[in-house]
Amino acid sequence: MAENPLPAYAEVDPETLELVQKIDETTFTDGALPAKVKLLIAMALDASHGVPAGVRGLAMRAKAEGATKAEIAEALRVAFAIYGSGCIYIASTAFKDLDLGE
Repeated sequence: MAENPLPAYAEVDPETLELVQKIDETTFTDGALPAKVKLLIAMALDASHGVPAGVRGLAMRAKAEGATKAEIAEALRVAFAIYGSGCIYIASTAFKDLDLGE
């Protein structure tokens, strides 16, 4: 899984880091949408904003929540349809040397 860069921020502003972590915990849990769907949405957003490390980390988190390779691909296809081929290039960079399994 991609290394979470946020712990390094604790030295700068631990209070804000705690808020970020609380939002993450609150957002990416099952609710009206399952956690894996929320993570796939976030992954597609990171692809559309050019953040390969985010795409990689969120894809792995989504897999840990039960997302399949096909679901990851479909989420990225939606980002591609709305934002263009840059999303696919970002995802390709993110997934280099990464086994997404089935």
